[in-house]
Amino acid sequence: MDRVLYNRAMKFSTIFFDLDDTLYPPSTNLWKAIKGRMNDYMRDRMNLPVEKIPELREKYYLQYGTTMRGLQANHQLDADDFLAYVHDLPLGDYLTPDPLQRSIIASLPTRNLIFTNADIHHAERVLTVLNLRDLFKSIVDVNTVTPYCKPMPESFDIAMKLAGEADPSRCVMIDDLKRTTRAARKTGMFSILYGETYMNGDADASFSDWHQLAGILEAQ
Repeated sequence: MDRVLYNRAMKFSTIFFDLDDTLYPPSTNLWKAIKGRMNDYMRDRMNLPVEKIPELREKYYLQYGTTMRGLQANHQLDADDFLAYVHDLPLGDYLTPDPLQRSIIASLPTRNLIFTNADIHHAERVLTVLNLRDLFKSIVDVNTVTPYCKPMPESFDIAMKLAGEADPSRCVMIDDLKRTTRAARKTGMFSILYGETYMNGDADASFSDWHQLAGILEAQ
């Protein structure tokens, strides 16, 4: 049934999908585990004071877009080592493929890309476990948009260029973070917040059930 949902012309030609806590629900606790690995890295590899780590991680996340970018700006950091360490988790213990989600994404007539602040290795692993890898044309990762990251406007410009898209109004950004959907909206993209409701310009639409995505896209 999902393959006949898109039976008329759609306004959009490109959809950017966030990865973590978007292609799988936050209830998996994978992102919580990744944040725990960040704490461990900052303590064990960077010798930062344990009591300062939560505050620093949040400060850098808010100021620089990601904790990693903040660590790069203020400390000596091997970014590749950091990314490999924090994502070194048994994904199969957290993630389960969703056939319904796969069917809906497969039915989209758009060019679909992953746009994530993680690295491509983590994205590839997540997509493989979720049985979604073949549904995405390419992956725009944090290294692709260096020195930027979501929600910086420059990162959206780079992602669009890599997608071969010149018109932001033809693009959709689906993300679980309001600051990202808000930033995407400001660039001219249609932004959809996953997992919670929106208000005050945070996004153009929201959904928590993948069945709702078709209606949102076709209504525009």
